[in-house]
Amino acid sequence: MIELPSKVEGKQFDLFKIEQKLKPIGYSIGGNWDYDHGSFDYKLDDEGGYQFFRLPFHAVDGQLDMRGCTVELGRPFLLSHQYESGLDVQGESGVFSGTLNQFQEPTDKDASIPDRYIDKGKAMVAELETVLLSDG
Repeated sequence: MIELPSKVEGKQFDLFKIEQKLKPIGYSIGGNWDYDHGSFDYKLDDEGGYQFFRLPFHAVDGQLDMRGCTVELGRPFLLSHQYESGLDVQGESGVFSGTLNQFQEPTDKDASIPDRYIDKGKAMVAELETVLLSDG
């Protein structure tokens, strides 16, 4: 994990409004959300694992599944998960197994992050600041 300081850190937004700004540029709500915290994830790559740019947030007014919830953004960071290769064997589950078990635990939850993604992460911080902090 590599943290990337940003001017968005500590800023508060209506969750619905921030979703409307981030989803069109490729972000999705990460699957690890709870009623009081979550993250916006941007998948950078899925070669040899998954590399994500993650923007964490927590609820400061309301719950994430309620209309009008206000969230405070945390410090963005880069995250890399590596998964065990070769688990696409057709066993008892046959065609239902797919090439990657979506419930499979990563073999390395904090894998190293190549330099090209660090540069990309810095560019993404600049884009976030423009998208979220502009008056438009």
